[in-house]
Amino acid sequence: MEHRALIRLAAPAVAALIALTAGCTGGTVQGRPGASGLRDPYFPKAGNGGYQVDHYALDLDYDPADGRLDGTAVITARAEQGLSSFNLDLSGLTVEGVTVQGEPARHNRAGNELTVRPAEDLKKGEVFRVEVDYGGKPKTIVDADSSKEGWITTPGGAVGVGEPVGSMAWFPGNHHPSDKATYDITLTVPHGYEAVSNGELRSRTETGDGRTEFAWHSPEPMASYLATAVVGPYKVTTTKTPSGVPVYNAVAPGEAAASAGALARLPEIVEWGSGRFGPYPFGTTGAIVLPKGTLTYALETQTRPVFSGAPAEEELVVHELAHQWFGDSVSPKSWKDMWLNEGFATYAEWLWAEDHGGVGAQKRFEAFLAGDTSVDEAADSDWDAFPPAAPPGPEHISGNPVYYRGAMVLHRIRQEVGDAKFFDLLRGWAVDHRHGNANTAEFTAYAEKRTGHDLKKVWDVWLYGEGRPQ
Repeated sequence: MEHRALIRLAAPAVAALIALTAGCTGGTVQGRPGASGLRDPYFPKAGNGGYQVDHYALDLDYDPADGRLDGTAVITARAEQGLSSFNLDLSGLTVEGVTVQGEPARHNRAGNELTVRPAEDLKKGEVFRVEVDYGGKPKTIVDADSSKEGWITTPGGAVGVGEPVGSMAWFPGNHHPSDKATYDITLTVPHGYEAVSNGELRSRTETGDGRTEFAWHSPEPMASYLATAVVGPYKVTTTKTPSGVPVYNAVAPGEAAASAGALARLPEIVEWGSGRFGPYPFGTTGAIVLPKGTLTYALETQTRPVFSGAPAEEELVVHELAHQWFGDSVSPKSWKDMWLNEGFATYAEWLWAEDHGGVGAQKRFEAFLAGDTSVDEAADSDWDAFPPAAPPGPEHISGNPVYYRGAMVLHRIRQEVGDAKFFDLLRGWAVDHRHGNANTAEFTAYAEKRTGHDLKKVWDVWLYGEGRPQ
């Protein structure tokens, strides 16, 4: 992401709750309710317990004229315990019906939680299929740092973005980065509009009723906050990187000329990243340029980062593409691990400049220590306000220390171990954790084992230490 910022129940209620959550087969309880939240340090209600999703098949119909979204979500998951009920995250929208294993399932809503009660309890290890029909006008979600996500209308269209929890505004799911899945997203829109999502465009079909269906396929695991759906009168161009990775760019009218320079370097940036961080982790790449002012940030949506207006500089493209390795392929286990996304992507900017005749990473590191804005305009920011591995709250997970001090942690490792071991560490981390999840403790242990160095002082002072590092 681009840097931004016990009540007592009445008897009838108790009876209703018991009826919803008690799972009975032959008169005996076989399962128990899955948790309505994963207790993330900053978003405790995000995600759900008791199951892991394998695949989402989303069939979405959107009409920009009235702003209505009608959808069917088919979710294939595996029960990690016996389940009498389970939850999906969904904000707004009206649920019209739910089935589990092809049988109608009871369901209810409470806030952003959709609780589903299968006709028969699910057994531990059982692979099950949930189908949710829903619709309405999806809404925008305002984050703790006042930025907007979810479903956002644009001139002639809309965009769905999800960091950290906004994807629940346009499809039901297990919306926490620790539960990654593959996706098929089908978007049906009026004729004349483009509809863009993640991965590979499998087909584009005129349906015969004045509408066009776009079928997108993402075979690599993806955290739900990285999913996107974009509708509008976009100009689409395609090409390939020198190594043959297909590039699919969609640019809003009026942004094409200003985007041309930065997007022209996208294939080169992907190749450079493959050299620095290991093989590009996905089958496609590209970018989506929204109308200027749609968002206050850019976002690393998987395979196809979203930019709000033309990228002002190629370093922003570098940042979002670096996330394809750090954040998208290697995703955080919780939102407390955000620096593993942003510190790495910020350091990738420093490396790009270093490798292309710009300011070296050492000089930039020194500029931040000295507050020298002639080298980097962010050098006198509050980059030392808190430890990057311990943001004070959800409104701080995109704060300056997560980005800049996170990058400085990496440079301190480089200073301690030398270039050869440091770049081997970057590649090894991305390759060995490809398409998985990791947390900060796993990174620190990995870094010490991979480099053979005791880095405790780096962690104590730079990663976890309070106050300005010396």
